[in-house]
Amino acid sequence: MREIFGERCLPRGAIDTGNQQKGGGMENLKSGGDVLFVLLGGIMVLAMHSGFAFLELGTVRWKNQVNALVKILADFSISTIAYFFIGYGIAYGVGFFNGAEQLAQKNGYELVKFFFLLTFAGAVPAIVSGGIAERAKFYPQLAASFLLVGFVYPFFEGIAWNQHFGIQVWLKSAFGAEFHDFAGSVVVHAVGGWIGLVAVLLLGARSGRYSKDGKGMTAHPPSSIPFLALGAWILSVGWFGFNVMSAQTLDKVSGLVAMNSLMAMAGGTLAALAAGRNDPGFVHNGPLAGLVAVCAGSDVMHPIASLLVGAVAGFIFVNMFTLTQNRWKIDDVLGVWPLHGLCGAWGGIAAGIFGVKALGGMGGVSFMSQLAGTALGISVALVGGALVYGLLKATVGLRLDAEDEFNGADLSIHKINATPES
Repeated sequence: MREIFGERCLPRGAIDTGNQQKGGGMENLKSGGDVLFVLLGGIMVLAMHSGFAFLELGTVRWKNQVNALVKILADFSISTIAYFFIGYGIAYGVGFFNGAEQLAQKNGYELVKFFFLLTFAGAVPAIVSGGIAERAKFYPQLAASFLLVGFVYPFFEGIAWNQHFGIQVWLKSAFGAEFHDFAGSVVVHAVGGWIGLVAVLLLGARSGRYSKDGKGMTAHPPSSIPFLALGAWILSVGWFGFNVMSAQTLDKVSGLVAMNSLMAMAGGTLAALAAGRNDPGFVHNGPLAGLVAVCAGSDVMHPIASLLVGAVAGFIFVNMFTLTQNRWKIDDVLGVWPLHGLCGAWGGIAAGIFGVKALGGMGGVSFMSQLAGTALGISVALVGGALVYGLLKATVGLRLDAEDEFNGADLSIHKINATPES
């Protein structure tokens, strides 16, 4: 090897192993950074599941608090099994039956990507859990979680995020852009919320919640505002991992997503504060409504638009929760349909409105594609939810018997109360 003007000159056909090593080192550094980035995102969203647990614990009556905690953890565990063996393959055509050496390629990026997306999939039964609280059987709900995460959720996930069935291609050719859902307003939240509505309707209201003539209603206030607030705070903080780290690689991360999430959170909070007349339950669900709505367009909207989208979501939640509970007599305990189902649908549509360049957005979205994609997600949720919960209701039943419901799920299922001395 010779040096000319201080640079190495290799014989013809020789391999520069030094440059190869440098290139390989840079590639390893990039993949390692991406693995850490996605892993941290997965950890943040996993922490959100504790937020689901405490939000439900604080909202239900004291005799159902233990059940709320156990349900969320057990649902996530069964979701892990369903998604690992079935759901992830349906959505992305990827399996984990190769040797560990192959699975660990690129620093194990595909493994942490699975972990990150699992935390999204596991949110669907966590959402449903809040709607059916206080009167649902334990093991049939675990079976429902397995079926939802193994089959229903990944069916639409594959359509929205992995080009299944050519639907995205058709939307782009028909309307100029694909259906855009950056972090799951529709894929996760609307799907979970509309499945929750089906489950709530099939299960029926809690005993004594409404009078037989439909004119009277018994109030069931939250058992613990501090725990409800703790759950809302955990969810809100973790949501920045949910949204920002949906980029999935470091080179695609955007501060715009973080700022839009913050503005939507603030808008949802203030709107719920105003519409809910200082009610702490509404106030602490307000930021969640805003964050649900901003997921889809958080990477394409202007921060001012995100503030508006979040505020509208806050109003939607308060007014629709009140309407469903008081006028329609739908006993959706945590309001998962208005919070996730309706605010998620609003977010999917809003991305097609405020994501356009004319309104300060990044462009690359179409209102008609957003409308069609949102409608498709809701349709999949309704059909899938009816199949899963209808089958379980017809075979093993969904509801605790009257005595077990009266005693509370804590004693009836877990044989202990949250505070045994009570």
